[in-house]
Amino acid sequence: MAERNKKMLLELLERPGNSRCADCGASDPEWASCKLGVFVCLICSGVHRSLSYKVKSIKLDFWKDELVEFMKSNGNASVRALWEKAVPAYYYQPQENDCVVLKEQWIRAKYERREFTGETKYPPLSYTTGFYEGMLWKKGKENTQFLKRKFVLSEREFTLTYYNKENEIVTWYNAIRAARYAYLKTAYPTGSDEELIPKITRNYIKEGYMEKTGPSQMEPFKKRWFILDSQNRKLFYFKSPLDAEELGVIFIGTTNKGYSVKECVSKHSRGNSWTCGVMVETPKRQFVFMCEQEREQTEWLDALRKVLSRPMAPQDYTIEANINYKR
Repeated sequence: MAERNKKMLLELLERPGNSRCADCGASDPEWASCKLGVFVCLICSGVHRSLSYKVKSIKLDFWKDELVEFMKSNGNASVRALWEKAVPAYYYQPQENDCVVLKEQWIRAKYERREFTGETKYPPLSYTTGFYEGMLWKKGKENTQFLKRKFVLSEREFTLTYYNKENEIVTWYNAIRAARYAYLKTAYPTGSDEELIPKITRNYIKEGYMEKTGPSQMEPFKKRWFILDSQNRKLFYFKSPLDAEELGVIFIGTTNKGYSVKECVSKHSRGNSWTCGVMVETPKRQFVFMCEQEREQTEWLDALRKVLSRPMAPQDYTIEANINYKR
């Protein structure tokens, strides 16, 4: 019976919707929430367990016939249709690689507080009153120390103000997204949700450390934190991941405009301990970066080429001009 039920569960995973985690979309979920009848990944199963929902391993645990039938009669598609019936357009739904905090609060909002079923008035007032205030820790532009500050979010003025004299981070995150969404609806009144939602936050398709040298490629290499903003075609670099302001920014255009990216070998070894090179060429100069591992090098090359291959929109030319002007 155990082998038969295990086989049935594995067959259920092949059904549409079941091959990805019901909460974060991770591929090949190997756990199930027996209370809800959904298939979830290891991380999300831990959140379900913390809510006192019974979870079981599909491959390792023993399954009774009636529990297999329960999973068969539910499944990710039908359960999500119920619990995610009324998710606001601006509410961020966590993905596979997002932090546990985002996943936990999404799961709690969905199943514990029942915020998206349409049964209760939603969204919560904290998202939609147009005014939200509280305390957050902010890192200064020059001072590396974090200081507690009072923040006020005004949807009417489209501003987030802080004063020098911890609310839950996910509440702040979605409140800011709600205000940003309201601004976009005002700025682009004919825009659809499909067009506006990607504009709520920057699309960082790759982040990580690389070593960077200067314009002549003879300067010592220095370790920097890089962020690739696909939406605005910008490659930012910082001294550390938590810096308030970037040290510099590189515009990534298209190949027919004189931009390219390729593997490279460093001309010298002053200061660089890493050897997997990435060269970004713009119409004005070459940038040389070093990655610690080949895997990181490949990921950066793939991400940069993805931006390079996308045609430039009219606003991209303005972004390019502003970056070149500041230099």
